This record gives sequence, C-alpha cells and structure tokens, in this order.
Amino acid sequence: MKKCFLDLAKTKEIISKFPTPIHVYDEKGISDNASELYDAFSWNKAGFKEYFAVKATPNPAILKLLRAHGCGLDCSSLAELAIADKLGFKGSDIMFSSNETLAEEYVYAKKLDAIINLDDITHIPFLQKHAGIPEKICLRYNPGGDFCLNKDIMGRPEEAKYGLTRKQLTEAVRELLKLGVKEFGLHAFLASNTVGNDYYPLLARLMFTTVCELMRETNARFTFVNLSGGIGIPYKPDQQKVDIYKVANGVKEAYDSIFVANGYSNIKLFTELGRYMLAPYGGLLTTVIHFKHTYREYVGVDACAANLMRPAIYGAYHHITVLGKENKPLDHVYDVVGSLCENSDKFAINRSLPAIDYGDILFIHDAGAHGHAMGYNYNGKLRSAEVILKKDGAFELIRRAETLDDYFSTLDIYDEFKRS
Repeated sequence: MKKCFLDLAKTKEIISKFPTPIHVYDEKGISDNASELYDAFSWNKAGFKEYFAVKATPNPAILKLLRAHGCGLDCSSLAELAIADKLGFKGSDIMFSSNETLAEEYVYAKKLDAIINLDDITHIPFLQKHAGIPEKICLRYNPGGDFCLNKDIMGRPEEAKYGLTRKQLTEAVRELLKLGVKEFGLHAFLASNTVGNDYYPLLARLMFTTVCELMRETNARFTFVNLSGGIGIPYKPDQQKVDIYKVANGVKEAYDSIFVANGYSNIKLFTELGRYMLAPYGGLLTTVIHFKHTYREYVGVDACAANLMRPAIYGAYHHITVLGKENKPLDHVYDVVGSLCENSDKFAINRSLPAIDYGDILFIHDAGAHGHAMGYNYNGKLRSAEVILKKDGAFELIRRAETLDDYFSTLDIYDEFKRS
C-alpha cells in the first residue's frame, strides 16, 4: 500500500479552486528528504552538495525550497540556465552538464561562472573559441562496456552518447592544464533508477580510483567528484526505498580506502538527484469522467499522457490510489486511460483497483519528477497547473494552468490568432 500525502477532504478543497488535472507537491516530504540526504553525507567535511536536476521539476517554488536546504542546480540547457539566473543562483551553485551543446549555452554558463561539465574532448576547442576556458572545469567519464552490479547489467555505457573514454580523460586534462585550468572535477552517470543500496558505492570506487590515476598521470588538482543521479525510488508498492544512510556509508568506505589512504582527504562530493529528490513527493490528481465496457473495462479520466507521459513512452508503472476508497477491496480490473488520439495513452493496464464511480478522484503517485516537466501539447492539450501543499496544511499555486491564448501565442503572426 502506497500512502498519499493528500486525503480526499484536502483534495476536494484544492480542486475546488484549481480543477483537475493538476500536479500537487508535498513541501514537508521534499524538505525532510533533502535534510536526510545532507545528514547522510555530512561526513564529507570537504563540502557535500546536491545539484538538483532542474529537468526533473523546473518550478521556481521547488528550486527555492531546495536552495533553502543547501542545494544547487544541475542545468542542461539555455532555459534551465536562465531559470537559475532569474532565481539568483550563481557560480558554484550551478553545474552545467549538457551534450551537443550550443555556443550560446556555453557563453551563458561561463557568464554565470557555472561549473561547466564537458561531455566530449572535442568540446575543449569549441568552448575555448566561443566562451573561453574557465579555471575550474569538470569532465564527464564514460568507462565503456557494461556497468554491472552483482552480475546484473545496470547500464551499457558503451552504448551511451555521453562522456569521454578513459584515454581521452588523460588527454583532456593535459590539454586543459595548458589552457590554464587550475581545478578539476570528474562526473559520471552509468545507471538509472537503481533501487538497491550498492550503485553509488560501486560507482564511487570506479571514480575515486580514476581520479587518483589522473592526478598521478597529470599532476592536475582534482577538488570534487560528481556521482550524478541514478538513485531510484520504489514506484511499485512491494519495492523498498533506498536506504540513503547505507548508500552514504558505502561511499564513505570507498572514500576512506581510496582517497584518504592516498593522502587526498579534501575532495568534495556532489550528487545530481532529480527523481530521488522529488518524484515521491508529487502526484497527479485526475477526475473520472467516462467508462467504456468493451473487450476490457476502461476508466476515462480528464488527465492524459500530456500531463504524465512516462507510462505512455516507457510503459512505466505509476501506482494509483482512488481517494476515499483506500481501504476498499481491489476487486475490479481496469485500464485507466486519457483522451489523446494515441492507444498508448494509458496510466494503467489491467490494474486491480476498487470499484470506481463517476467523479472519483485518482491520485497518480510518484509524479513529482519527470511529470509536469515532460508535458507537451499534442492534440492541443493544455498543460496543467502546479500546487504545493504547505507544511501547515495550506496550499498555493506555483504554476498556473495553460490557456488557449498560451497555446496560440506563437501563432500571433496571423491576424486570426492575435490577442485582442
């Protein structure tokens, strides 16, 4: 059983002001989780920092809340850099990790004095030409082959478009030293949504060893390691939440045995956790508006894949609670579907749920990251509002719903679509 941070009474209060479909976030859950992460890694006296992946939930209220807990931002585009800039994030509070990067993006990142994370060795002359080489820089590592955890393949770095090879890392560091770089960091992302406690410790050993090798080979000064993201969440009710304290202790063991043992005790640790930081603390509220009784039993709702596309594109599982019927038997089987002209527009397939009635409100869990952010306007669907539930039980709008004027705004070159 997954628990909602909303009950039916509070939900009705919210949707009486902001109708469904709507994304709702839990301020207390977000804050408690961020505090726990920092506590788990507090052993890193050099300066642990979480760079929240803006792509996961690019909302100013969320980013400000995370900044209050010490988080920076992981940006990967011009727009995300602009969000950081407008909210007052500067310098080492921004990590810029991108690929196939536009010149104007590097220029903006350099202007903000962000930590630039280079994805390829060929980007060195490109960055030098268009923005100049900063004194502090990060390199993204791709070790190739398969990344295995307990003999299970967790990812295939060799097939990924990201990062430099091991040989290229040495070449890149030597080249950047000649161009005036004084401080380096190493970054890698080798697996996604891992739900055990072993991914970060294993990745840490690989990266810490690589950093030691690079320092010996080049005499470069490395001051941080960015473990990026990859820690997942329990989307399904029978899955266990990652124990972040066990994870952090595993990373500490690697840090002590590799860095400290080699005389490097002042290297900072960074993370870029989007899903882990936000997904469980956001949900999509949607109202039942139709039924269809054909070869299956269908429940039609007012949300669609334009509000939460992960089930449609990945077949991803998102748990569903029928609010007010949490304790009812799961004795009906439904497909829960939206209104897009796509047969993949399904939030659940053959899902056991309690008997559902017209007007029931469904809470679709774990939509706090890569939910609203991945929204789109296919079929002319308008993106929903976002609301945050405050710690005191109040709630406030943190993004208004789109309107038809918003949808037609880029067609204002035509007289018929100009705003009156």
